[in-house]
Amino acid sequence: MKLAYPAVFTPYEDGTEGYAVEFPDLPGCVTGGDTMAEAILMAQDAAGGWVLTELEEGKDIPPAGVPDTIHLTGGQFVSLVAVDMDSYAAKYGKGAVKKTLTIPAWMNTFVEKNGISCSKVLQDALGKMVLPKR
Repeated sequence: MKLAYPAVFTPYEDGTEGYAVEFPDLPGCVTGGDTMAEAILMAQDAAGGWVLTELEEGKDIPPAGVPDTIHLTGGQFVSLVAVDMDSYAAKYGKGAVKKTLTIPAWMNTFVEKNGISCSKVLQDALGKMVLPKR
């Protein structure tokens, strides 16, 4: 699942090219980097970690706000930061949990004939229920 949250980038006050990054929609999710590229990568990692923690704790994650409604002060700017939660969870998540499911025999026949992965279908469907509508 791909997510995108607006992030506020604030230039470091010491005159270096670094940025502090904060996500208005993800309380307490802040990071930074000594360069723009590093700040963006750190922002992706921070947002991915924040969302993964919420999901693993069974909490809802907030929908992304509208970038145009964020109040900015001197030198700040907003940029959307994208996070691939499938990749992030595979790398940092607590792993998979085996579940047993029951489906009608006719459906199983269809699944087997068409090479459909029930696990993938279930993950995709549950992902749409767990993550906020975009």
